[in-house]
Amino acid sequence: MICREEALVLLRKYIKDQDLINNSLAVEALLKELAKKLQKDEELWGLVGLLHNLDYQYTSLDPGKRGSLSAKILEGLLPENAVNAIKANNYMYTSYIPTATLDKSLITTEATTGFIFASAKALPSKKILDLNLDVLLKKYNDSTFATDFSRNKIRLCVDIGFDLEDYLGLCLNILQHLSFEINP
Repeated sequence: MICREEALVLLRKYIKDQDLINNSLAVEALLKELAKKLQKDEELWGLVGLLHNLDYQYTSLDPGKRGSLSAKILEGLLPENAVNAIKANNYMYTSYIPTATLDKSLITTEATTGFIFASAKALPSKKILDLNLDVLLKKYNDSTFATDFSRNKIRLCVDIGFDLEDYLGLCLNILQHLSFEINP
């Protein structure tokens, strides 16, 4: 299995857009925290988060290939369950159905990260540090806000053992602590 430093080199090789890199760093941090709470392999889960969008810039116009290209790039570099989780993140187009906890954790975490960033950008200050859980929950319950982020994917947090409100609060807290490193 590759180490984090090798994964960062790979990430920067395939992703040039800083917003996508920031998203990957955020998903990495969230998955590591979920792994810790679920008593899973924090290093492996972090790598999945870091590399989950590896092929995005090459497949954004052809979503049918997204995840599958990453799987080919990562074959032999990550364990099979990690590669499967990356394929599961685009389960609508890949042949891999999300069943494992890691699969569902990646799906919910990626959707939640984007939703939190969108919520922060909707604030007058546009700062994630100014976002609180009450505002986040109101935006979550507003079906007209951030319609490109699936509430069903976010609700997968229940399948991995979290209450929705607690999960959103945990994710918000982690992303706020990263705000000095990641500016959505």
